[in-house]
Amino acid sequence: MTVRLSVHIDSFTYPDGTAALSDIRLDVARGDFCGILGSNGSGKTTLLKIMDGLIKDYAGEVLLDGDDVRRLHSRDIYRKVGLVFQNPDDQLFAHSVFEDVAFGPRNMGFGEEEVRQRVETALQSVEMTEYGGKNIHNLSYGQKKRVCIAGLLAMGHEILLLDEPTAGLDPMGEYRMMELLTRLNREERVTIVMATHSVDLVPLFLHRLHILSGGKIVRGGVPEEVFSAPEEMANVKLRLPHIAELIYRLKHEDNLPFERIPLTIGEARREIIETMKHRP
Repeated sequence: MTVRLSVHIDSFTYPDGTAALSDIRLDVARGDFCGILGSNGSGKTTLLKIMDGLIKDYAGEVLLDGDDVRRLHSRDIYRKVGLVFQNPDDQLFAHSVFEDVAFGPRNMGFGEEEVRQRVETALQSVEMTEYGGKNIHNLSYGQKKRVCIAGLLAMGHEILLLDEPTAGLDPMGEYRMMELLTRLNREERVTIVMATHSVDLVPLFLHRLHILSGGKIVRGGVPEEVFSAPEEMANVKLRLPHIAELIYRLKHEDNLPFERIPLTIGEARREIIETMKHRP
């Protein structure tokens, strides 16, 4: 396993004296699709900004491919890793989609032909090829988020940090965004770290999950392990995915003999059928 990001934060405090993060231990391997799950105010955005090198005044270290990000030039960080903000309007500024995606490669010193190729490849990766000439203001919210991702891909980023990438999207938009990220991860080997509070999406897509509460990682592992303790989830102001909550109640309140707590509809269907086979 090749670790791309190794995060060891002993403490970070906001300028007003509020303790934000403490005792964070998090390793992100090459090709991971991992989630940081937490309620509002848990410290997710702050953690992503530290991982991206935007915040530097913390106790501890963040290693990018073995190098401390605080000792790296910002150009060396942004060649590998980039952060997509929750609100795309905070990130987009150019008149057209093409110009916005081209800004990063141009800033990195690439010639115009290389910039054009990078923009076209990035827009193709996020299924926005035909929107290159569009005015940014004429795009939907979900399309703007795709353009933000394209802007980072055009710079050659191998690691994407995403702050609530499905926030503000309708259910179909949420699913399409997660399908896009899954394809980037599986087919283009982009390493993804996603901060979210959407527990129902997590089991369908993510490899690993870390629960952040009060600035600390309180639980981590594959989703099946993390969601096996509903009481702990409630303690950190989160819930089980709806499917898991239903089966958990059927098992513990109605005494149905489920062997395990499924996290998806497909798993739940199989468990219900198997359980019904063995009932009188």
